[in-house]
Amino acid sequence: MTSQSLSGILVALITPFTDGGYAVDEARLQTHIEHMITAGVHGLVPGGTTGEFTAMTLSERKHLLELCIKHARNRVPVVAGIGALSTKDCLDLATHAAHAGAAAVMVVPPFYDPVIIHQLRELLSEISSASKLPIMYYNIPSASGISLSPIELASLCEVGVHYLKDTSGNAPAFTELLLSHSHRITAFNGWDTLTFSALAAGAKGSVWGTTNLIPGLTMQLWETLSVKGDLQESRRLWKKIWPICKFWRDEIMRRG
Repeated sequence: MTSQSLSGILVALITPFTDGGYAVDEARLQTHIEHMITAGVHGLVPGGTTGEFTAMTLSERKHLLELCIKHARNRVPVVAGIGALSTKDCLDLATHAAHAGAAAVMVVPPFYDPVIIHQLRELLSEISSASKLPIMYYNIPSASGISLSPIELASLCEVGVHYLKDTSGNAPAFTELLLSHSHRITAFNGWDTLTFSALAAGAKGSVWGTTNLIPGLTMQLWETLSVKGDLQESRRLWKKIWPICKFWRDEIMRRG
């Protein structure tokens, strides 16, 4: 897909498996992608936390991305989740994403053995050089073990990062990114229960897992709050959406 700016509601895509969990179920995936695109989502983000990438082999992850790009049919951008524990695997997934036609790559830092910022910058620089794709940095300190300040996050633009998915849950820091560093990095909300406040503060979009369940409502919120600026109607919609976001978050945290 030709290079384009990312904005709006990007669905953090689930990964449907065949009964028994032995392979990605292409038919179910295609049906789900059609449902998302018909509802109006602005992009697909497979291979992230919601997509259970940590339970998949590299070959399964590559196959999943190829299927998503195939069934998206250039209608919306596909952002490939390529987080891995080694530089070698990250670069393998990044170059594959570029060849497969992804619009960007999303990188969560290596987890279990946390990196420090200069190691992270080296990794991101290598990914940028190898793939030539825009990078979305997946900021999730609770999983990655690395917590960066807004200034440090914005500085990642120097090593190929164009976008940020913020799943820190730190609303003040995210607001600082939006208000003070938007000229360096485009920040997307990634914490479902903070979507309303993030969009109201001016976020360019959200990488949103709950959209898998209620794409119509999430797109209505985007249109009403971010496009039209109708705060009263947006509050009414959020009153419907928030309990579902809370259930989604609580269920993920319960499963650990």
